[in-house]
Amino acid sequence: QVQLVESGGGVVQAGVSLRISCTVSGLTFTPYAMAWFRQAPGKEREYVAGINWNANIPSYANSVKGRFIIAKDNGKNTGTLQMNSLRPEDTAVYYCAADVAGSGTSDPSFYEYWGQGTQVTVSS
Repeated sequence: QVQLVESGGGVVQAGVSLRISCTVSGLTFTPYAMAWFRQAPGKEREYVAGINWNANIPSYANSVKGRFIIAKDNGKNTGTLQMNSLRPEDTAVYYCAADVAGSGTSDPSFYEYWGQGTQVTVSS
């Protein structure tokens, strides 16, 4: 029923920008928040950025603060993550997630719905 689908990933050179999107469908009520997580091979899934859906309040991990911008488009039920000044260490599979329960946490275990992920590869 509920589906989150990411798009826009790809291979880019360090220093350039990339924007990925997450389209949400099947939710019958407004989620508390949408967030982006990423996972590199051999590493745990980590929080990247999140946004409160109604209040439109963003938050960011320190590693991307000042470089990434999270936003949403209510008309299309779409969230976006604009990634600027990309670095090789940003290379990962990026997942969007929806928090319905309203935990307001960066812990991935509290997000109920997940997309399939989109690969972002940054070359030096």
